[in-house]
Parts: sequence; C-alpha cells; structure tokens
Amino acid sequence: MKITILKDKLKEGINIIEKISAKSISLPILNNVLFSAEKNFLNLTVTDLEMGIKWWTLAKTEEEGQMAIPSKILSSFVSFLPNKSVSLQSKGFDLEVECGDHKTMIKGVNPEDFPIIPKVTDEEKIEVPASLFCKGLASVVDIASFSSTKPEISGVYLLFQKNMITMAATDSFRLGERKFYLESSSGLEKEYSLILPQKAAREVINIFGEKEDSLAICFSPNQILFETDLSGAKHPDVQLTSRLVEGDYPNYQEIIPKKYDTRVSLSLEDFISQVKLASLFSGKINEVKLKIDATKGQVNFLSQNAEVGEYQSFLTGKVEGKPCEISFNHRFLLEGLLDINLRQQKKPEVVLELSGPEKPAVLRLKGEENYLYLIMPIKNS
Repeated sequence: MKITILKDKLKEGINIIEKISAKSISLPILNNVLFSAEKNFLNLTVTDLEMGIKWWTLAKTEEEGQMAIPSKILSSFVSFLPNKSVSLQSKGFDLEVECGDHKTMIKGVNPEDFPIIPKVTDEEKIEVPASLFCKGLASVVDIASFSSTKPEISGVYLLFQKNMITMAATDSFRLGERKFYLESSSGLEKEYSLILPQKAAREVINIFGEKEDSLAICFSPNQILFETDLSGAKHPDVQLTSRLVEGDYPNYQEIIPKKYDTRVSLSLEDFISQVKLASLFSGKINEVKLKIDATKGQVNFLSQNAEVGEYQSFLTGKVEGKPCEISFNHRFLLEGLLDINLRQQKKPEVVLELSGPEKPAVLRLKGEENYLYLIMPIKNS
C-alpha cells in the first residue's frame, strides 16, 4: 500500500471514526483502524462488532492494499504533523509515515484479522435531509436508558412511513416523541419500524448532523445503514452500519392522554427559571409540586427540604379546565423544558396538559404539534 493525502483530510477522517474504536482486551484487533488504499480513494474503517463506520476521501494512490493500525497512537501522532501532504506506505504489517521533516514507523497488525462489517443492500431505502433527521433524533436520544430487563427501551424507536418519520424514546419515567413529514413520498413499499441503539443514534448525530446533503437510510432485518455521498462524486463519503435492538418496542401510544382536564400555557423561559429555583429546595426524591389555580390563572411552585428550607412562588398564565395539584421529579421536568427550548420561537410559550395528579402529563411547545414530552408524576403516598 502506498498513498498520499493532505494531513487535515486524514485527521478529519480519523476524528469521524475513532470514537467507536473499541478498547478490547479479549479482541485487540478492534483497537485498530483498517486502512484501505483503493483506486483514487483512501478508506478508513472501524468497528466494535455492534456498529461499524467507513469513511472515504479522494487521495493519490500509487499502490493499493490494506493495513490495520492502532487508532490511539495514530490519532495522537497525526495531530502533531504539519499541514502538508502525508505519505503512507506499508512495510509488511507496519506503516511508514512521511510528512515534511517527519518520518515515522508505526507497528500494525495483520489486516486479514479485521472483522468484516455486514453489508446492507440498498433495495429498500429512504433519503431524508440529514440535518433535519439528526435534529429530530437529538430531541429524543438522551431519554433512552439502558435496561437489562427491558432492552427495548435502551434504544430509539423509529417508524418509517411513506410521508412521515416518527422517533420515540423512553426510560419508563418520561417519553419523547418527534414526528416530521417528508416533502414527497419516501417511495417505501412498506412501513419499517426498528429500535436503533442509543450509542449508534448518538454517532449518527455526531457524524451527519452538520451535513446539508441527503442522508440515505437502508434497511435489513437485523441491520441499518446510514450513508452520505462525497460532494460531486458518485461515491460514498461516510457509511455507518449498526445492529438493531431485538424485540418489540412498548406500545407507548396507549399511555399518551387523548384528552386533558387541565391545560396551562406559560412563558417557557419563566417556567424553566421557576423549576430551577424550586429544585434548590427539593428533597431526596427531587420533588417539585405544581398547584394550578384555575380561578386566578396561576401556577404555584412549591418545594421543601428539612435541611435547606422551602420555596414558594407562582407564575401567571392561561389556565383552562380544572384546578390540579401534581408533583414531578424536577430533573425530568427541567430536561423536557430545556429540550423544548432548543426549538424555541422569539417569545415561546410551553403548554402543559394534565389529566389528573397521578396520570402522565404532556409538555409541548405552543403551536407545534410534532413534538411532545410525556412525564410521569411522583405519586403521593
């Protein structure tokens, strides 16, 4: 293998792939990056056996071939190289690196030992705006939570339909659901529902979130592939392949209230401030109580801690329906409000819909029906 590439381009590729290079004692080959010198292209590949990432860039290829190099030492070394052309040449299993006055040998391993990343065909695929898809994913991904007893909730649920994509995640205490509509029919012959592992979802956001191009998504029974193309070239730029979480996702639609007894509209900024202040005085279970006065159009915030003191304050807003008292874990409530705040308007208002003191509550940004945040209350014993 012999290839020449700009240092900054090489570093760009390493930055994209190195995060999932596993630190494996039992299978040390996973600690490596697989270099593949192809005709006019350099390909870098990593995998942790659950997920694999491939990255390509144009390069001057003098001799095709493959090498497997430890990712940690490679990343650290390339960071210190000057911004010049880098020559990469194989010497057995070792890699000779030349850049300006630098000439270094990095010991590698047999590339034939590197695991093969399963291929996902493009027979059934959908193309979506990369940034829009990743923004939707970002709004729910942190809600998912690892569970050994309920592995299904360890990932993000995705439902692909002809004109709409639905994303949802839950940790059993709260749930986020995001929908977005496609400008034209996706062309899918059938619906696809799957559970994307949380780690893979975060990597999709990190890799594709800033891209303005289309993101191609290809489906198979146990795998999913995300891909963008090199600008101006009919060739892949980045591919991320991930295994899917096995099992059926909970039928969360059953717990989303279809109607409410109380509906409150408040300034989002003021709501966030009140929850933050009340949290300073909450006890061990992080309880913050909301007492809704329909007559005065007020929401009273109360919290107390025997060691710190107590907090009482109120916000004025628009209150519809019955009076209600309900308690929430302030951390879950605040995270929902802050996530809604990411999509705020100039003077945003948040809507809180309640169906009783012990039933799930729903938060929405006023005027936006495509996102909801459901939160379970703290039940009073």
